[in-house]
Amino acid sequence: MSSLSVRPYSEADRAGWNQFVMRSKNASFLFDRNYLEYHAHRFTDSSLLVYEGARVVAILPANRVDDVLVSHGGLTYGGFLSDGDMTAELMLRVFDAAVDWLRRAGIRKFIYKAIPHIYHRQPAEEDSYALFRMGFSLSRRDLSQTVDLRASPAPRRTKGRKWSLNRAKKNGLTPVESRDFAPFMALEAEVLRERHGVSPVHSGEEMSLLASRFPENIRLFTVSRGDQLLAGVVAYDSGVAVHAQYIAASDAGRELGAADSIIDHLLTRVFQDRRFFDFGISTVEEGRVLNAGLAQWKESFGARATAYDFYELKLGGVDQES
Repeated sequence: MSSLSVRPYSEADRAGWNQFVMRSKNASFLFDRNYLEYHAHRFTDSSLLVYEGARVVAILPANRVDDVLVSHGGLTYGGFLSDGDMTAELMLRVFDAAVDWLRRAGIRKFIYKAIPHIYHRQPAEEDSYALFRMGFSLSRRDLSQTVDLRASPAPRRTKGRKWSLNRAKKNGLTPVESRDFAPFMALEAEVLRERHGVSPVHSGEEMSLLASRFPENIRLFTVSRGDQLLAGVVAYDSGVAVHAQYIAASDAGRELGAADSIIDHLLTRVFQDRRFFDFGISTVEEGRVLNAGLAQWKESFGARATAYDFYELKLGGVDQES
């Protein structure tokens, strides 16, 4: 059994990194460097590659903030990515090697954002066991709502949701796919500002850029009446699971059930052959507060809970090495 080595990502690793993402059992296009680096100006990239001899056995998307390493601050989730050769024993060694390297690099805290199982192409929870063995503590748990598209019997919509969908149909609302992200992101920004006092993570320009890089993965669906945009959903398709990155409706759109009609269209037509449709988190204040109304709206489509977990490990002091 050979020892493992760890080294930081460099631009020379780009092709190999993206190839590993493609064959991994728990990654999606979010970890492709063309996505990961669109906001490189906001984060100090500190991604790692773990080798056994000359073979890459795991990679970690990560950024550094002072003496804290996060996997990854620009993503909702992002733990160790591994391929079909990963075993429980090997993952324990990966964590040992990585933590030792981080100590020597002056890292004092390691924040690990586990990848929810709904995004796994194959079972890939070796890291969950390693987190337990290494003494990581659960520091945050966000809650999302997810529809199992292959469940039998199929998830049921509530009477209220059926009524809303019928209302949208009677008003002739028809969802369409669009590549015009700017108007929708303007609506998203307006809704978030008025209802929550926050701004979307992405600008319209950034969403257009990312969609141009990943046209099969990032898709926008909208409903309009005349030239008035009523609602839209930005869907991130990872193959196994589809994530609703953004959902927004105007006041008129909410009155007419426009967003409901889009969600129903995605669940029953566009993505009916996927495994999961994930609405995204309904929690704030690092998971300590549930937006019950938002969660209930998602649950009215038959969605049920998926946890997004954050773990922390405080590292002992070791003099930094170059």
